[in-house]
Formats: sequence, C-alpha cells, structure tokens
Amino acid sequence: MDTTTGEVLKVAEELSSSIDYQSKEVAIILAAGHGKRIKSHRSKMLHSIWGVPTVERVYNSCVTGAHGNTIIVVGIKAVDVMNVIGKREKNAFAFQEVQKGTGHAVQVALDKLDKEKFDGIVYVLPGDMGLIDAESVSEFRQNFKNSGSDMMVLTGVYEGPVEENNYGRIIRVKEKDIKGKSSGQDSGKVIGIMEYKDILAISADKPYEVTYNGRTYQFTKDELISNREYNSGVYAFKFKQLMELVFSLSSENAQNEVYITDLIYAFNKAFYTVGAASPSKPYVVMGFNDKSVLKDMENIFRQHVYDSLKNLIEIDDPEDFFIEEDVVKQIIDQDKKGVPLDIRVGRGVHIGKGVRLNYNLHLKKNVYVQGGVVFGKNVTVGENTHLSTYPEQTMEIRDNVQIYSGDMIKGNVILEENVIIESGVIMTGSDEFPIRIGKNVLIKGTTYIFGSVIEEDVFIEHSIIVKKKIHKIVKKNGEIQKIRFYNPMPAGVDCIESLENL
Repeated sequence: MDTTTGEVLKVAEELSSSIDYQSKEVAIILAAGHGKRIKSHRSKMLHSIWGVPTVERVYNSCVTGAHGNTIIVVGIKAVDVMNVIGKREKNAFAFQEVQKGTGHAVQVALDKLDKEKFDGIVYVLPGDMGLIDAESVSEFRQNFKNSGSDMMVLTGVYEGPVEENNYGRIIRVKEKDIKGKSSGQDSGKVIGIMEYKDILAISADKPYEVTYNGRTYQFTKDELISNREYNSGVYAFKFKQLMELVFSLSSENAQNEVYITDLIYAFNKAFYTVGAASPSKPYVVMGFNDKSVLKDMENIFRQHVYDSLKNLIEIDDPEDFFIEEDVVKQIIDQDKKGVPLDIRVGRGVHIGKGVRLNYNLHLKKNVYVQGGVVFGKNVTVGENTHLSTYPEQTMEIRDNVQIYSGDMIKGNVILEENVIIESGVIMTGSDEFPIRIGKNVLIKGTTYIFGSVIEEDVFIEHSIIVKKKIHKIVKKNGEIQKIRFYNPMPAGVDCIESLENL
C-alpha cells in the first residue's frame, strides 16, 4: 500500500457524506482491486473511457439511474480512487484493507449502513464497468422491482472464442434432471454462478453436480466452459435477505476468497427467489482486465458518440476524434434550434470539457481545444493548433477569426472579430495579465505575446511582446504603423559568452 491504514481511513472519513435513510436504495461500487493484468501502477478503476475514469462513470450512472445512496469500496490505491470521486452527497467510502473477494467487499460496505435505519434495495456494481449508463442502471432497477425477486443478477452473452471467456458462467436448471425427469417450471431458473478458475479446477472425467429444489443436475466441464451466458457482476438484493446470508459465505474455493456469486446458491437454499435479466444494450456489461479490452471499450464509446453526431456535424475520421460528453450534448441541443451547424471536425481533433462551439466552425487535423474556450461564428483553426485555458479562465474567439496551423494560444484571451493569427504564434494570457486582441489585427511570423493589449487594425510580425499595450498609430499617408522585429532588452547577458572566445 502506498499509504498507511490510518491515512486511508482519515481520507475516507473526510470525503464521506451521511447516508440518506429516507432513500430506500443504496448502490455499492466495488473499486478495491488493482487489476494485475492491466500492468499499470495506476489503479484499474482510474483508467479512463472517453476521458472519464471507469469508477467515476459507474458512480455517475448509479446516481442518475438509481437516485439513491452510494458506497464505494476502495482498497488498492484507495486514496487515489477517493480523490477522483471527491466528496459527494449521499456517498460513503468503505476501506477493504485486505482483498478477500467480492463477497467480503460487500460485507465491508454493509458495515457503513445503520441496520436499524435502512431497509430497502442494495445494488452491487463493479467499478470497472465503464460503459454502463444511467439508462441501463434504471432498466435493471425497474426489472428487479417488477420481478418481485429477492435477488437478481445482470447477465451478458460472450461473443468471442469460449476459451477466452474468463467470466463466471451462469448455471441454469436443465430441462431434465440427472434421473431424466422433466424440470417443469424450474427449467431455466438460475442455480448459481461458477467462476472460470473453479471450472478449470473440475476434473474432465467427473461431471459437476448441483442440487436445485430437491433435484440434482449434472454438467460436464466442457458444457460449463462452452456456456456463453456470463455474470456481469451487477446484482440487486432485498436488504434483509442479503444481511441474513452474506456474512455466512464461505471462502472454500480455488482462490480462497468470499465470492458474491455464492449468494445465488445461498438464496436458493433459503428458498428466496433469484432472477436474471439482460440489458437492452449488450455492450454495457463489459468490464476489462487488460489494455486490449479497455481499448475495445473506448472504441465502442467512440462509435456511440459518432452515431449520435454523424448527421449533425462533419467528422472526418470516425475512428480518430474526441468530443467530450457535455460538448456532445451541447451540439445536439444546438441542432434542435433548426439552424444548420456547419461544424467540421478534422482527424485527430480533441474537444475537451468546457468548450463552447458555434456555427460554421472548422477545426482542422489534430487541433486540441480544452477548457473555457468559447467560439464565435465562422471560425477556422488550422492543423496542430493548441487552444486551452486553466480552470476559471475564458478564451473568447469571436466571429470570423482565422487561426493558422501550429499556433499555441493559452489562458485568459480575447480575439476580437476578423483577427488573423498566422502560423508560428504563441500567446499566453494570465489572470493578472490577460491578452486582448482588437478587431482586424494580423499577427504573423515567429511571434510570442504574453499578457498584452493590442488595439484594432494593428499588424505584428516576428516580435516578442510581453505585458505591453500596442497602440494603433496612423501615419500621415494614412497607413497604420506596423510592428516588426520587436524584441525586449535581454536579461542575463553577462551569463553568455561566445565559444570562439574560450
């Protein structure tokens, strides 16, 4: 661990909020694991999909889709995970100091609830399920409530080669038991979930037997491995039944861990009802253990974004672009006004959080825009240009501005109408010294500008301008005085010596 237990518990206490016992629902998010196969010093839960850490995506979906409390179980890199979420209403952090399995993680989370005050529904979700959305959480929530079940598991269907399926398999009642008798109404009901490593531990010569409702059913090792229905790791429980059974789970298995999956057997043995449901959007149940699957999830999300925008704006390369989700919503809302947007996004363009787009905007190849950048109408930004602000800063690029390729503009900046910034320009505006560029200004050549005010109609070329005000001066012949090759007096010249003199 990077920090002591005491330090972790202190941060957990500082960032946890009170549970709202008026709400009858709580979602437990399992984010304690590191993920050895991801091969990273960073927590698995902090790897991002479309710019947002997976654990934060799961949290946001729970808050929007279930509207209740949340408890996030942390372990490996606990402080890092907690700091990403921060202090939120109706959210608590539970520390799983020793990784003893998913069932144990749920036990740790339940210790955060006052058993005398809470009675309702408990949802459990993995923190790496970064594609699950609020709609899917809401759908699962409604399925559970409508089913009348005491427990429900969200399942998926594995599409790839079965030998690459490392998920736990859903075991259902066969049509006939071991004696050949019909299972009747029990046929298809969920018996349990068997983890892949436990399936591999089964002898190929001796079938696996399990009892359900007084009858025995038999499964060969090949049958279990070939079973494509898998456990997504998402569950719903009635609280009282969960509390009755979860603390009696055993760790007698190949991994010596307490599995949450064993609750299915426990619920069935106690004659509680167990249901199963699948999401309308199959991809939302994807989790990841390695970088290749994480990349697949990123591609799925990108395709989803592209599909939502492809008839609203032009995206040159559907496989190489980034538009942050709030900006996507902004584009969709803007389109509803009924005016063609005429926005074109070049290959490799990155449009980050806080950016505000406008009509007839062309961002050419590899443009990077991040932060409080506000575009006017009829703006063109050339290839490989960087536009960004720090938090609380605003960059206003007003109507009919042209920014050529390779420029870098950062911070508190206003470019008035009809400004042209040619290639090779670097501009930085701070909070104390913002940049203000007047109308019709042309800046070209290798030029650096920091914290300066430039009046309208001025021409600047090959200059270094730091904390200056550039006035518009009209000569007697009517021409405006141009600023060329301006350089401030150098500092530190006494530190410099020609090699020829050595």
